[in-house]
Amino acid sequence: MTSVAIIDYGMGNLRSVAKAIEHVAPGHDVFVTSDPARVAAAERVVFPGQGAMPDCMRELDARGLRPAVLAAAAEKPFLGICIGQQMLFQHSAEGDVPGLGILPGEVVRFPEAKMVATDGSRLKVPHMGWNEVRQCGPHALWEGIPDGDRFYFVHSYFVVPADASLTAAETDYGVRFTSAVARANIFAAQFHPEKSAAAGLRLLANFIRWQP
Repeated sequence: MTSVAIIDYGMGNLRSVAKAIEHVAPGHDVFVTSDPARVAAAERVVFPGQGAMPDCMRELDARGLRPAVLAAAAEKPFLGICIGQQMLFQHSAEGDVPGLGILPGEVVRFPEAKMVATDGSRLKVPHMGWNEVRQCGPHALWEGIPDGDRFYFVHSYFVVPADASLTAAETDYGVRFTSAVARANIFAAQFHPEKSAAAGLRLLANFIRWQP
């Protein structure tokens, strides 16, 4: 039985993440927690989030969870989701705040002046809905997921890694942006696997089995 901690720092609907993981990992110990000790004891860690980056960083620190996140990202299978991906980077233009600095790069807003679809129509920000995810190379979490499969997005900002080798997938929405990153024991996605039907459930199942 694997223990999976879903970090709760007060931002986002974590029950949907927990329910999705419980669905693909029956019999495993899946729990939502804001206790740094329980995060430290877990074998796998999921770091989700929704909302504004400044609020997320503030609440993470208010609950004393920063050291636990840094330690987990350094040593055990670690999955970041949405804002949980963005917080891994050095800086965000949303509120002009520093992130956790685990991965090199920054978080920027979609350039609304350039947001035009291939048919010439304007694209709205936030980017909300289903879109194709183009895999940049093989990874254990892509196993059984066709390249170009569609996942569900809700965001106005996206990550720009300083190291191109971090990019695990890209998506087009007016601009081509990094929609997933991977390094060693870390995998993080801008999309919501828990809202992405079969493809998302497969990615979560792959995470439970992943041995980086």
